[in-house]
Amino acid sequence: MSEQFDNTAGPLTTESGAPISDNNQSEAAGVGGPLLIQDQVLLEKLAHFNRERIPERVVHARGAGAYGTFTVTADVTQYTKAKFLSQVGKETETFLRFSTVADSLGGADARRDPRGWALKFYTEEGNYDLVGNNTPVFFIRDAIKFPDFIHTQKRDPYTGSQEADNVWDFWSLSPESTHQVTWLFGDRGIPASYRHMDGFGSHTFQWVNEAGEQFWVKYHFKTDQGIKNLTQDEANKLAGEDPDSHQRDLRESIERGEFPSWTVQVQIMPAAEAATYRYNPFDLTKVWLNEDYPRITIGKLELNRNPDNIFAEVEQSIFSPAHFVPGIGPSPDKMLQGRLFAYGDAHRYRVGINADHLPVNRPHATVARNGNRDGIGYDGRHGRQKNYEPNSFGGPYETGRPLWAPLQLSGETGEWETPRHAEDDDYVQAGKLYRLMSEDEQDRLIANLSGFIAKVSRDDIAERAIANFAKADENYGKRLAAAVAELRK
Repeated sequence: MSEQFDNTAGPLTTESGAPISDNNQSEAAGVGGPLLIQDQVLLEKLAHFNRERIPERVVHARGAGAYGTFTVTADVTQYTKAKFLSQVGKETETFLRFSTVADSLGGADARRDPRGWALKFYTEEGNYDLVGNNTPVFFIRDAIKFPDFIHTQKRDPYTGSQEADNVWDFWSLSPESTHQVTWLFGDRGIPASYRHMDGFGSHTFQWVNEAGEQFWVKYHFKTDQGIKNLTQDEANKLAGEDPDSHQRDLRESIERGEFPSWTVQVQIMPAAEAATYRYNPFDLTKVWLNEDYPRITIGKLELNRNPDNIFAEVEQSIFSPAHFVPGIGPSPDKMLQGRLFAYGDAHRYRVGINADHLPVNRPHATVARNGNRDGIGYDGRHGRQKNYEPNSFGGPYETGRPLWAPLQLSGETGEWETPRHAEDDDYVQAGKLYRLMSEDEQDRLIANLSGFIAKVSRDDIAERAIANFAKADENYGKRLAAAVAELRK
């Protein structure tokens, strides 16, 4: 995979290969004198040490990853022309990065937080990145609100701490978050490990077959290990005793040969049905009901190899929802549309303009051919090849074959709200989720929510937050109001 370096016995050298005579004493101007700027061994070591960390991700900073294999188990060629899905039994190398969302790189794994699910398929048509979460929905439906949302989850600019006031002020003023918040504070809000949770593409994506027929699709990854979660008390204890619990569990399970796996399923909607579906199928705060579009099993994902170097292969790994392959494309989902730009832009800033050249990020089953050259981290891999197109020197050429099908559009440009469908509102699916829970699950949900809302300093914010849950389900709101009132006595 990655280049191997000889770190065995032999002369210690500088980065340029010059032997080092003394790695324990710096050069000085006489015994006890000041150090000399000519000591390049000292300067090189200190300069490299100062730069050993790249900026951490603003979100999804804390993560773990592993390589694996995706195997096709059902024929889906009637829906998509993607080659990695073209034949039953076909295998594709993958890399999957799990993460928490809001915490920093130094946080604890056992936090109440959505888990990132970033999956890279190294296909023969290029890398395909599917970047979702362990929940099928999200807090907001428009990318323009994302920076504001994350600012409420991060440290307050004055106090330096996460503030309940900020979190609940935003959520209560953004009622579309009610569904995801119900997920987050339910039993699945703190998975016991990365192996014991489901994954989702979350967004709606386009599939196109060889005939040009279009379908909308949602991805589901159902854990074969079974769902296991932590209670808030269990998580609090584990976070203090073993902050690396999820990362350790994933690594050690693969070392033991107990390879975690997921059954891969999709929901498929013919494109023509989207306009009349009961919910807006491109609204990230909503799910498609299984009774309307049953899940179809199409494959198996197995993780079977740990990275050799966490920094090189996990910290420097990059994923972008804009990395598509022929037969798969975006939908009008406004959150997805924003992420098509934001993820690539974040990685160009964080890892550098040539981040795609790193072993974990570059294509494994094909090669990248383009005119992009130079910039920090460029290794000269293109040699004397021309860096423009078209050219008369045998360079790469355009195919004229779009990756996905065009969308038919009409109307005027403007700052339009996401269209509402027949049964759309911000509360209906949150209410359905609450009523699907057992009584014990509801009890824990109320306890988790009320404990956090009770920390809010202003009554109007707490009341507005509770009102959103009451609109989802009357009993839900009443129980939550009583629990918060009891805690605020």
